[in-house]
Amino acid sequence: MTLPKTPSFRLDGKRALVAGASSGIGLACAVALAEAGADVTVAARRVEALEELVNEMSKAGMNAQAMPLDVADVTATQAAVATHGPFDILVNSAGLARHAPAVDTTEEDFDAVAGLNVKGAYFLTRAVARGLLDAGKPGTLINISSQMAKVGGIDRAVYAATKHAVEGFTKSMAIEWGKHGIRVNTICPTFIVTPLTRQTFDRPERRAWVEEKIKLGRIGEVEDIMGAVVFLASDASALVTGTALMIDGGWTAD
Repeated sequence: MTLPKTPSFRLDGKRALVAGASSGIGLACAVALAEAGADVTVAARRVEALEELVNEMSKAGMNAQAMPLDVADVTATQAAVATHGPFDILVNSAGLARHAPAVDTTEEDFDAVAGLNVKGAYFLTRAVARGLLDAGKPGTLINISSQMAKVGGIDRAVYAATKHAVEGFTKSMAIEWGKHGIRVNTICPTFIVTPLTRQTFDRPERRAWVEEKIKLGRIGEVEDIMGAVVFLASDASALVTGTALMIDGGWTAD
């Protein structure tokens, strides 16, 4: 009998681009990929935060470099990816939320959130895929979506709409690029403790709503995302594409 062998979770020799890496989930994903052996380019608008992150990762023995990037600027994003790529792995954690009741949504807020969460994500994913296609290389592209891509939420009509859109283009891209060995997936977290979510947790009624919805009884931490992103980036998920990995503590199980 020949026993099967577990595929490797290691990422040695792989180049990864993590957008939105200056804090929160993006930062955690960058660290996770680097721990698994990837050479990680961290990208965001906040240059000082990126440089601090690269310094800390380097001191920990990880391979990392900074690339200033505003994902909402499609032209600049495409140029940066073309110059510094091709990348074997993409993790796009750049995102924006401006929560308000649907009747109070402004056109400015709608355009800002959709411009980054949908348009920016779409063209960043396309830019990395184009580099892989031109190089004839396989790859794995991961967009950080949300549990709100599967449900609705209080004051989150615009945000939920953008994340539903991300799921749609992810499936279509996965179908188009599968024959080239390029996998496209999303990670859908529940509420994770980050600087962007503190406004929710500072409101007792909203915190109670969140905690009641999460069946495991706790709000998420960035560490809850780290294993998942390594799984989707590695050969351990070689047959996974066009899907959403739910990390929601059971929120969407209803």
